[in-house]
Amino acid sequence: MPRLWALGATGAAFALLAGCAAGPDYFPPAAAVPTKFKESDAKETAAQARKGWKPITPLDLADRGPWWLVFDDPELSELVPQVQISNQTVAAAAAAYDEAQQVIREGQAGLFPTVTAGYTAMRMRTPVQSSSSSGSSSSSSSSSSKSSTSSSSPQAIYSNTYTVAGNGNWEIDLWGRIRRTVEADAAAAQVSAADLANATLSAQIQLAVAYFNLRASDELQASLEDTLVEFRRTRDILKNQYTIGTSSRADYITADNQVLTTEATAINVGVQRAQYEHAIAMLIGRNPAEFSLPKRHWKTKRPPAIPTGVPSTLLERRPDIAAAERQLQQLNALVGVAVASFYPQVSLTAVLNFAAPKPWPVTLAYEAWTLTAAGSQTLFDGGLLDAQLQAAKANYVQGVANYRQTVLTAFQQVEDDLAAVRLLSQELKPLGVAVKEAHDAVGFYLNQYRVGTVAFTSVVTAQGTLLTTIESELTARQNLFVATVNLISALGGGWDASTLPPIDRLSAIKEPPLPVPVSALPATFTAPNAQ
Repeated sequence: MPRLWALGATGAAFALLAGCAAGPDYFPPAAAVPTKFKESDAKETAAQARKGWKPITPLDLADRGPWWLVFDDPELSELVPQVQISNQTVAAAAAAYDEAQQVIREGQAGLFPTVTAGYTAMRMRTPVQSSSSSGSSSSSSSSSSKSSTSSSSPQAIYSNTYTVAGNGNWEIDLWGRIRRTVEADAAAAQVSAADLANATLSAQIQLAVAYFNLRASDELQASLEDTLVEFRRTRDILKNQYTIGTSSRADYITADNQVLTTEATAINVGVQRAQYEHAIAMLIGRNPAEFSLPKRHWKTKRPPAIPTGVPSTLLERRPDIAAAERQLQQLNALVGVAVASFYPQVSLTAVLNFAAPKPWPVTLAYEAWTLTAAGSQTLFDGGLLDAQLQAAKANYVQGVANYRQTVLTAFQQVEDDLAAVRLLSQELKPLGVAVKEAHDAVGFYLNQYRVGTVAFTSVVTAQGTLLTTIESELTARQNLFVATVNLISALGGGWDASTLPPIDRLSAIKEPPLPVPVSALPATFTAPNAQ
């Protein structure tokens, strides 16, 4: 057995002296990065500079802490961290990352010898046939003869054989096939880590969007209830007027219809709110039946301004871009694996046996061993290896295209969300004025109707315009918050590529554990009882 471990140590030293791994070394591909975002307002930046502000730099964005704190909403700040703890999609992504780390260990196992050991106790019985015969004598004076039968008693030899066998096999990684495989596995683990970060950010963003949609529903519900109070008061006035004959039935029916349609709208808003609440429960890993958020007014009227920095930082701040780039190193390493397949495979095999008639101790007198070095080279395979190499290269080219497309998509999303934030902010200003004017118009037409200078249809039109304007203002504010959250997502949230586990740490070769702990092995072997 010590010889097998010595063989493994010798092989490991030989691997360290081996040449560089086959295939190309990895270099990140270039990606087209603009010098600035199209939606960045240069005039506003200059105005801020005159006021003592300065444009942010990439360093400013390195560590912003939890991104949801910028909204200054205690309820949101309590809900979002629960995603990382209880969300089942995130839990599945975390388990996938753990699995990827174990795949690295599987690949690293090929760098070490495989050693097996066995102990066999055998008892064998070998029969030995022995016979004795006696002749018969006849008396001349007797007329009858008596024969004597011969009998044989079987004999046996018993023998015990105790065998201790050890086998070792090791493939020498001369051309780096196994090392390239480990490199690919380590890069795949980084991809999995980035996927975990992306799954976490995506679930957090979904929760924030659902939360602000829910608060917009609360605000709209409150506005509808306030409006219904006015609509019902008007309907009651018209009903009394119709009863005493000073108003037409048509005016009363119109007012009643306005109340009913507004009540139906409020019910529909309640349905939407319930769905947003259920979505939040699911995202934090809770059963919707066990989760509820109390209704309240939307305290924050405007979302915070989100700095964007320079475009190049986006490549380091989005986990999906990091995953696409890390996948490139994985595909590049697999090209090296395909290249190494063209070279001979060299392996060492050792077999050590002790066969003795006694169970213990095992002595060198009964030792038998063999040591074999083997090499194999593919001479003809019908183009299989070449096809595998070309396929690996094509996969890498495909990965480069996917990486660049991911980068382009990221810049598009940032530009889209920047445009949405800018334009929705502009939209809110006239809508706020429109809501105020619509309120004034309703009061104006009600006064005119009371003195008989306008028909009730003018009041209804003014009230309908007020309700529509309120809904439009709330929708624009809701969309602005959602666009701000989406902008944070497009900018990568609070994530940074430097948080990925380093590939050299992932692929570091550690001392391999024994399949069975040493503490579990018996101090001595107990032989079976011999007969």
